Amino acid sequence: MKDKAKILLVDDDQDFVEATKLVLESKPYEVIVAYNGDEGLAKARRDRPDLIILDIIMPVKDGFNAAEELKKDSELSKIPVLMLTSFSQRVGETSLSVSQGLTLDTEDYVDKPVSPEELLRRVERLLKR
Repeated sequence: MKDKAKILLVDDDQDFVEATKLVLESKPYEVIVAYNGDEGLAKARRDRPDLIILDIIMPVKDGFNAAEELKKDSELSKIPVLMLTSFSQRVGETSLSVSQGLTLDTEDYVDKPVSPEELLRRVERLLKR
C-alpha cells in the first residue's frame, strides 16, 4: 500500500491550520504544519511533501516569496503548490498586488473560505498529477 501523501500546510492563522489539518487528515494524508514562509521552506526541504498548501499573507516571508523560492529550488520545484488565501478580500490591506499572485508559477489558487469538499477535490487533483 502506498504511503500516505504528505501535505505541508503553511499558514499563520492557527485556527485555520487546525481546521484544515482535520479536513485533510480525514483522508489518508499526513499533514505537516508551518506558521510562516521561512518555516515552510525549511520543512519543505526537510520533509519533501507531496503537496504544499501555502497562504499568501503571512509574517516573516509571505506566500509569494516562499512560492518563488520553492520554484527556484531544483529539488522542490516539482512539488505542486496550492495557494490558499483570503487575499482578494484583503487587497486594500496589503501591499501585495493581485497581478503578482497571478504571475506566480503555482499549480492552483483558491480563495478562503474554501469548503472542505472543494479543498479535498483540489488537493486530490494536484496529487494525481
